[in-house]
Amino acid sequence: MTLLKTVELQTAPNPTVSIIWMHGLGADGNDFVPIVKELDLTGLPGIRFVFPHAPMLPVTINGGRMMPAWYDIWATEFGRDDDEKTIRDSQADINALIEREKERGIAADKILIAGFSQGCAMTFQTALRHPEKLGGLLCLSGYLPLESSFEAERSDANKNTPIYYAHGIGDQVIPITRAKQSLAVLQKAGYDVEWHEYNMPHSVCMEEIIDISNFLKKVLK
Repeated sequence: MTLLKTVELQTAPNPTVSIIWMHGLGADGNDFVPIVKELDLTGLPGIRFVFPHAPMLPVTINGGRMMPAWYDIWATEFGRDDDEKTIRDSQADINALIEREKERGIAADKILIAGFSQGCAMTFQTALRHPEKLGGLLCLSGYLPLESSFEAERSDANKNTPIYYAHGIGDQVIPITRAKQSLAVLQKAGYDVEWHEYNMPHSVCMEEIIDISNFLKKVLK
């Protein structure tokens, strides 16, 4: 398998933590690079941030145009009109990045998976099915995909892995009602979800960045 191309930043030499962070539909790995400078990482061990570029795919909901996408979307019923094959292909791609971090000396439980929008969906899809315990999930403005197979496929290894899940009240791309449906599924399954709502659209705000910093300090202490 050819690894996805990535943008990488390290907060210190010889990092002991990795955060693999997926962008949203139509963006690329550079999209969330600036957020690293905004995060308060005081007192945390060295972190390698890995921002992969999604593959180029034709996206049905956008008229079949080619763009960076983790999976094809057929309609606006998010999570119910997503293309399973491309979701699982991207899941395999992200798992390969996890394996590379392990080969570079990062323990699985010091690898966090993060993502925004489609990247959030891939965070849920990949991390909660991963056979080894991971360090945590950062799930921003997205939803749980492939719900019908979630119960059968979820891994016991990550049933207690901390999850930060956030959404904008004014999100007009993925309504917060859709995120709350995913939250209910996760809570019913017994996951440790730290839920946040922000007065923002389909984006990231400073209050959220502060909360992400606090979450990282809590799970990486």
